[in-house]
Amino acid sequence: MGELGGFLKHARETPERRPVPERLHDWREVYRPFPAERLRAQAARCMDCGIPFCHSGCPLGNLVPEWNDLVFRRDWREASERLHATNNFPEFTGRLCPAPCEGACVLGINDDPVTIEAIEAEVVERAWAEGWIRPQVPAVRTGKRVAVVGSGPAGLAVAQQLTRAGHFVVVFERAERPGGLLRYGIPEFKLEKRVLDRRLEQMRAEGTEFRCGVEAGVSVPAAELQRDFDAIVLAGGSTVGRDLPVPGRELRGIHLAVEYLKGANLVREGATGAPPITAEGKRVVILGGGDTGADCLGTAHRQGAASVHQLEILPRPPDSRAPDNPWPTWPVVFRTSSAHEEGGERLFSVSTTEFLGDADGRVRGLRGEEVGFAVVDGRFVFDPIPGTEFELACELVLLCLGFVGPERGGLLDELGVEMDARGNVARDSGWMTSAPGVFACGDMARGQSLVVWAIAEGRSAAAACDRHLMGETILPAPVAVGAR
Repeated sequence: MGELGGFLKHARETPERRPVPERLHDWREVYRPFPAERLRAQAARCMDCGIPFCHSGCPLGNLVPEWNDLVFRRDWREASERLHATNNFPEFTGRLCPAPCEGACVLGINDDPVTIEAIEAEVVERAWAEGWIRPQVPAVRTGKRVAVVGSGPAGLAVAQQLTRAGHFVVVFERAERPGGLLRYGIPEFKLEKRVLDRRLEQMRAEGTEFRCGVEAGVSVPAAELQRDFDAIVLAGGSTVGRDLPVPGRELRGIHLAVEYLKGANLVREGATGAPPITAEGKRVVILGGGDTGADCLGTAHRQGAASVHQLEILPRPPDSRAPDNPWPTWPVVFRTSSAHEEGGERLFSVSTTEFLGDADGRVRGLRGEEVGFAVVDGRFVFDPIPGTEFELACELVLLCLGFVGPERGGLLDELGVEMDARGNVARDSGWMTSAPGVFACGDMARGQSLVVWAIAEGRSAAAACDRHLMGETILPAPVAVGAR
């Protein structure tokens, strides 16, 4: 451990956010760089616990106490090596992960946890700036060919690991450019795409090939993939959005979040001059209180929305852990993201019952009601509260209700893979689907989850695929991640 008793001397500190008036006029990332000496003080708060619960809190099993100690000792290069030992893309998790490691930090029992995510982000940024992150070209090629379908974080992790193991890897991506939701679902103010592109350049230099604008199962039939490749890894994500089947859903101006966010990101990419869906001058309602809702909120602010309301059916979380939410479980507490800081109004314990339209078939408002909440036999139950009905005017509604699974038909049908009871791609304990030589990982198989889980699944599936091809593997895999 770095500084003895550091957690007693230093309070938790996080990076500063740029002023709201400044950042609302651009799309650059919200956070300022964290000065090195202040970061060292945060690393000094790590207690190097006898049982570091941050390891189990992180699906990747990141070696948090080790790189905290190295940061305190100013050994930034070795800290980067420790960070990359378990995580291919710490620049993604350091920006996008909700940090379950911090929720499991032992210091969090009676104090604020260590600022793990910010340290992670600054370590990898210094590594890029110093030129320590270089292509890792395999010394020997195996002659085996692997097709990876999908270029989100799971697919990228699979591809990088298998390329480094010496296999020839081709990533098939139906979109215009690789990255999946990292490119088209995450707004620029959370992840500038230069961060994604520099990692993709490293992967290309290592030998990974990206074929974009190619939809596996459509542009390239499944039979052709099975003929030309020794293994296939499905990492297409959970892409079917959860809809809201209430009266008026057919009205124009009601969109799934991913449609809205992709259009805004295409403008930032220079692929189009104006977004197909814009919040400019409109009263916006966002249904869903999670991270995607916050992404839509920040995007609507930057597009010049007249007003924004964010509706959540769940009750407002408490400001601190409830008695039935003890450490080291994930803390269900009230959070204010950078987008919430920028404006808008949040309403909790409300349910939408109907969308209202004008004479031209466009949405002009919605009806809703307050609901009571209970957990019955492990299920969430919401009961309307009589007399709480309301109407809310709006010209744009964004549905941020999550995803229900991978797209059916096409490649999945052609390969003949079985689905599990939850509607995801089924796989065995070796990460293989019911189709021989076809593996599955990430949201497509696990269900909608976190970026850190996607990378962890990708690393595990890569090790399983390598073992299938070679009879053994030296690729590391997170010990806590098992196929299910």
